Amino acid sequence: MSDRGRWPVRVLRRFALRTHRLVKGLCLVLLGGLLSVELIVVLLRYGLGSGALWLQDLAAYLFAALVLLALPVALADDRHVRVDVLRERQGVRARSRIDAAGWLLLLLPALLLTLYHVAPDVLYAWSIREGSRETGGLGGVFLVKTVLPLCCLLMLLQAAARCLPAVPPDPRSDARSDARSDARSDAASGDRSDRGEHT
Repeated sequence: MSDRGRWPVRVLRRFALRTHRLVKGLCLVLLGGLLSVELIVVLLRYGLGSGALWLQDLAAYLFAALVLLALPVALADDRHVRVDVLRERQGVRARSRIDAAGWLLLLLPALLLTLYHVAPDVLYAWSIREGSRETGGLGGVFLVKTVLPLCCLLMLLQAAARCLPAVPPDPRSDARSDARSDARSDAASGDRSDRGEHT
């Protein structure tokens, strides 16, 4: 692959990696928020004998967002559940080919069908700013519904990044990093020599 053909792959993989880190951090925040809200609900119900419907809705919203956003994180980290008793006997190349076939033949059609079927419902929810069906509940159901197509897009991004062929690192970036490391080592050695002269 020529240098001109490598940079789109590098850009896509770099973007997928940064998106993965961002979504993973968001999942940690959602998990902490979910645990905190559930703790408050339990304390209010069993400690004070009261409750708030909007807190229960908030817990449900956080749980739904956490489950959906954890899917692309699990796919990127290769932590999703596998039903493959032969995988341990396969080589790296065979595993990569089977994974790519699964993403292209199974995951891609499923995600595209999901996007096709949920898009009208999500657009309608945004048009009416859909909220909770319960009186006194928390609004923002349309935002929670938006997480489903977002999850599909994130999974498509991670699957595309993993399906792309491996690209060797850019020699120019390696040369720049080597030059920076040499400069730092020269500066460190110069500081040590100056200290020796002063002593």
